[in-house]
Amino acid sequence: MLSRPDFIAKQMLFIESNNSKKLRLKNSNLILVDENNKIILQHPFTKIFMVFILGEFSITSVLIKNAKKYAVPIVFLNYNLKPYFSILPDNKGNFFLRKKQYTNSNDLKIAKHIVHNKVKNQISLMDSLRYKTTKEKNNISKTKEIFKQIDNAQSSQDLLGMEGTASKLFFKTYFKNLDFGGRKPRCKSDSFNLLLDIGYYYLFNFIEANLELYGFDTYCGFYHKLFFQRKSLVCDLVEPFRCIIDRRIKKSFNLKQINKDDFYFKNGQFYVKREFNKKYSKLFLKEILLYKEKIFLYIQSYYRSFIKGKETDSFPVFDLEVNR
Repeated sequence: MLSRPDFIAKQMLFIESNNSKKLRLKNSNLILVDENNKIILQHPFTKIFMVFILGEFSITSVLIKNAKKYAVPIVFLNYNLKPYFSILPDNKGNFFLRKKQYTNSNDLKIAKHIVHNKVKNQISLMDSLRYKTTKEKNNISKTKEIFKQIDNAQSSQDLLGMEGTASKLFFKTYFKNLDFGGRKPRCKSDSFNLLLDIGYYYLFNFIEANLELYGFDTYCGFYHKLFFQRKSLVCDLVEPFRCIIDRRIKKSFNLKQINKDDFYFKNGQFYVKREFNKKYSKLFLKEILLYKEKIFLYIQSYYRSFIKGKETDSFPVFDLEVNR
């Protein structure tokens, strides 16, 4: 398993394809060359945590073999920045962990812990707003009441209802004055929802890569329902960290880093123009990297608590630094 110092030394790479660039392997290094075989990027596999590839690339079996050898996930993105294929390390040998997952009887308690953490961070972001109207203060008060009631949820359906109501109040309050019509996952009905989807995609894949380090069955969750091809465990553990993306988007709008001319509308959905894909990828990946150590330690602590069968009060908590 990866140690903390080794993890800190590793980096995420974002590579954008075009006709003049090729990925190759040379002396255990991942290299990117142009049409004249001039090296544009060279990075040792041992120093890579994961790679995001935007667009079309042809890669060799040797490259795939070494990605597996050095446990480096490679995530392929289409031109709307949505992942469509991943090459993940083959780390399924931790049968004891997987047996614990399949026989776990503590699902609801762990789910409450996760939702507690998520709503707590949403409250922190709402409290950080400088100027709040009476209505917004009431929304925050309602969210705090929901937070107090989470432990009383009798089923995952009850918990989903509480989380959904809290999130609705959060988006309505935190994204005030930004012409945000409400959260609509995967609909891309406006630039806000599009950027939330993109940011959450990157976060999802980063957390999945951390879970793969320990050999979790990422399809076996405890909160989100098991469903064909849904990585429910990743969906579960991404929840406390969504606030990282939420805050980045609000901050970027306030700093005028997001321009309406960066997007276009087609077939009822918004998309990022190709020339701005790198801009928004950098925006989100840079923000995730600020918290990469905390995310690593969170997943490590979750693994240790889960496999030892500890009570949920010993499970990790992620606290967002709202003033960062």
